[in-house]
Amino acid sequence: MRGLCLAIGIAWMLVTFTPLTRWYAQALSGPWQQPQGDVLIVLGADEPSYGYIGLASYWRSVYAVRAWREGTFHTVVISGGRGIANSMKEFMVFNGVPGANILTETRSESTRENAIYTAPVLKSLPGRKVLLTSDFHVYRSVRAFRKAGIDVAPEFFPYAAKRVSNWLDRWPLFLELNLETLKIVVYRARGWI
Repeated sequence: MRGLCLAIGIAWMLVTFTPLTRWYAQALSGPWQQPQGDVLIVLGADEPSYGYIGLASYWRSVYAVRAWREGTFHTVVISGGRGIANSMKEFMVFNGVPGANILTETRSESTRENAIYTAPVLKSLPGRKVLLTSDFHVYRSVRAFRKAGIDVAPEFFPYAAKRVSNWLDRWPLFLELNLETLKIVVYRARGWI
């Protein structure tokens, strides 16, 4: 019992007071990139509630709008079921992205399904594809798309990197990073990445 309490105390101190969580998130995201491309693929995250876009989906949409405004993309493909893609499209149109330039995939409920269900559409679109997602989701999502036959360049927004600066948010973030790592293990074991 004493050893368990000691281990919990050490873990609490490491996560709360050291850059461990930041390093963990950076290991999953890779180096910061802002690649240019023709097609921007935006993955949905959390579903809307009470008619409002989910928080992580909101931030992905904000960064997608910023990428669109830089002027190199011709098409945006948003992927996410359960109302996610539609709520993101509404937000992006409201913020100036032409609705005619946005395609939605509305069946997927996982990263693997994002890749599988958007692959036929993406293969028909010419140009370089850029995948926009949260920083700690880059490792798994890029590999899932490549496994589905779509070569993508990763672009992420610093979702975990921003949250780690708030020490109260470090434990929830650390748990999310562990869940993402578990998903990577499962995807690898099943041959999905």
